[in-house]
Amino acid sequence: MRDRKEMLAAAGTDTRLCHVGNDPMSYYGFVNPPVVHASTVLFPDVQTMETRSQKYTYGTRGTPTTDALCEAIDELEGSAGTILVPSGLAAITVPFLAFLSPGDHALIVDSVYGPCRHFCDTMLTRLGVTVEYYDPDIGSGIEAQIRPNTKLVHTEAPGSNTFEMQDIRAISEAAHRHGCVVTMDNTWATPIYFKPLDFGVDVSIHAATKYPSGHSDILMGTVSANAAHWPQLKEANGTLGICGSPDDSYMILRGLRTMNLRLEHHNRSALAVARWLEARDDVARVLHPGLPSFPGHDIWKRDFKGASGIFSFVLKVDDRESFKPKARAFLNELSLFGLGYSWGGYESLAVMVDLSDRKIRKAPAEGPVIRLQIGLENVEDIIADLERGFRAAAGA
Repeated sequence: MRDRKEMLAAAGTDTRLCHVGNDPMSYYGFVNPPVVHASTVLFPDVQTMETRSQKYTYGTRGTPTTDALCEAIDELEGSAGTILVPSGLAAITVPFLAFLSPGDHALIVDSVYGPCRHFCDTMLTRLGVTVEYYDPDIGSGIEAQIRPNTKLVHTEAPGSNTFEMQDIRAISEAAHRHGCVVTMDNTWATPIYFKPLDFGVDVSIHAATKYPSGHSDILMGTVSANAAHWPQLKEANGTLGICGSPDDSYMILRGLRTMNLRLEHHNRSALAVARWLEARDDVARVLHPGLPSFPGHDIWKRDFKGASGIFSFVLKVDDRESFKPKARAFLNELSLFGLGYSWGGYESLAVMVDLSDRKIRKAPAEGPVIRLQIGLENVEDIIADLERGFRAAAGA
């Protein structure tokens, strides 16, 4: 046990996930950390209280349970520190508030998660930050859009709903030449398939609601920063008073133990379904970075170690008036697929995508975009359910 940390550093992904974030010998040998519920923390004397010279001071500043999860995420991300927040959206908004001030300019990728765009266009703008959207394909060309007051560049790869890839290293290098903070929403790949900080990103954002949880019953976000940006992120988080709960942290830590096994299944099944869809005449396009036909495939193949279970396809229709009726008929006929937001759980989900808020990357013209979360069910059952949907769409 004395060499456990060194052993884990050289171990495989599944081994690391089974053991990171908790040292059983710190908790009387128990395999899992205790769930410590806390608001008030007592101090032994006034001097300790005044100087806050003990590890725990108040429930919002961490407990042994939340620390165990943060340590596990740091191991996976290679980060200097991690904060926990109550949702994936909060994982985006907290670093924005940490690193942006009135008068600053922020560059946000146009394929960004929809609620992130809403936050930027409403609250962030109201707080005096100028927001500009850029093409996900821009790469090092982003340098031309950086102004003297540009302070933050936000990336997301693949992009929400349409899965555009980004050259994260090129964007990071260009942004850093001008002193910008680079943030990335890495929820799709997780740190298992892509490690943002290794590609120049300063702050890695993750909706732990998705694959770390894996069971569609927990809301949580993680934000991990490199050494240069960790103090400012930590300070902002404490100032805002936002924290993840011990119970949810315990459940996310439990989910991490099987995350790689689940991701491998999601990866295989999603690619099998994507290839099946690509061969259909009633599908205009399949938007999956793992397919050689996808425009961003080369970047994905170069930088990423795998693909998760979510992608989209464009349903082929004859005219624009048929977009929604065909998509509704398809979705309403599904039985195995649930109609619901979010993803990353064990069950398959489907949703019709709304791209009306895009500034640069407009919606495909061939038909409606349907996003699929391919769960852990048998692939043949998933395909049979989609077949029912296509038959219904054909008759609509």
